[in-house]
Amino acid sequence: MIQRRLLEIEQMVIGEGLQTKYHSHLIAGVSINSKVISPGNLFIPIVRLKNGHDYVEEAIQQGAVASLWEKSQPNPPKGIPLIFVDDTLIALQHLARSYRNQLSVNVIGVTGSNGKTTTKDLINSVLSTTYKVHKTKGNLNSQIGLPLTILEIEEDCEIAVLEMGMSEHGQIQRLSEIAEPNVAVITMIGQSHILTLGSREAIADAKLEIVMNLKEQSLLIYNGDEPLLNEKVQTLPNTNQIKCIKFGESSLNDAYPVSIKEHSEGIDFTLNDESTYFIPLHGKHNVYNAIIAIKVGQHFNLNQQRMKQGLKQVEITEMRFEMLKAKSGITIINDAWNASPSSVKAAIETFEQLVGYKQKIIVLGDMLELGQEEEKYHRNIGQILNPNIIDYIFTIGERAKMIAQEAKLKYKKGKVKAFLTKDEAIIEILSVCNPGDVVLVKGSRGMALEEVVQKLI
Repeated sequence: MIQRRLLEIEQMVIGEGLQTKYHSHLIAGVSINSKVISPGNLFIPIVRLKNGHDYVEEAIQQGAVASLWEKSQPNPPKGIPLIFVDDTLIALQHLARSYRNQLSVNVIGVTGSNGKTTTKDLINSVLSTTYKVHKTKGNLNSQIGLPLTILEIEEDCEIAVLEMGMSEHGQIQRLSEIAEPNVAVITMIGQSHILTLGSREAIADAKLEIVMNLKEQSLLIYNGDEPLLNEKVQTLPNTNQIKCIKFGESSLNDAYPVSIKEHSEGIDFTLNDESTYFIPLHGKHNVYNAIIAIKVGQHFNLNQQRMKQGLKQVEITEMRFEMLKAKSGITIINDAWNASPSSVKAAIETFEQLVGYKQKIIVLGDMLELGQEEEKYHRNIGQILNPNIIDYIFTIGERAKMIAQEAKLKYKKGKVKAFLTKDEAIIEILSVCNPGDVVLVKGSRGMALEEVVQKLI
């Protein structure tokens, strides 16, 4: 993690006003939460729903050495080492960018509508067989989360795998300016954030902002099955200076699978270069995530044996098709972190292929941020549900009710039920579950369907 004297911190955040007597004080690490302070931290009070400046004195009491302070905020506390800045969020980003530039670390930036976190985990697992690697924890991929992740990197780290998320134009570009990736990855273009961005084309433009800060000889890995990306990559101003690798299903890509065999333990697959791999994951989409990790591994000169080892031992972040065993004998698949039309379809396809279970039950929540076409997307999900494979459908939320309405057109009475609250749904789900059954739970982040998972366990 970052360790610097306060005088240097003042310069890195483009701040002022630090009293001379505090210049030599050393900070170790950064926190934005006064409840989560490690001794020696620099506290950065962010103004959000709550004003972080109200908690500066508490942070100092918990062990923070110093704090930033926005010039516009009244009544700065006395007797505390303070560095004054125009905007604490921008100062956090300045600090992270400056620290990144001081490190001799290769940075891999991962963005895309779906699959960012799993891809990050796979890349990390592959590279960790050979290098000292730091990766984004959970999905700390925002304008706040990415800078905090960078500031946690150790000085001797060789590679950082950073997830980059966004909800509007300009955010990926800003994250790319802070992180300055040597390798950029775009997993796919889906429908997430179509409410704020308006179209898939606009989403593609926003994701491609990750390329803007790539230097000469850098690497871009992107989904070649996506026409929007293929078209737009060709028109980028720096395309001729960087290496591009396309992956996907089509044989027109640089890397694609020629064989995929899924079984109870995971997936065996063969690539077009005749190399073979195994991942302990389910779902065809994870083969493409693994291909990204393989191509990144090759870029950093890993041999096939190391890459096979890394893929085989991957540990995936929780709530990403996470298989759990309940006390009752049912298996629960916790895929509750988020949901978009493409990720829900992928989850259903994967779920349908699972074997060895008595009943298959799906619990789906609202898909949020879909704008004017949200009804179409929800009804499409209802139309693809197969009563010959999926035994029960339960939906939670006003929007997900449209999934149930479509599914009811082909399911027998009582097999599809819609609820507005989680508590109502849980009672009904438990009433049909028996030992040997498997339950998939998936919904948008705002639905917090992990609460359903906890009740089922």
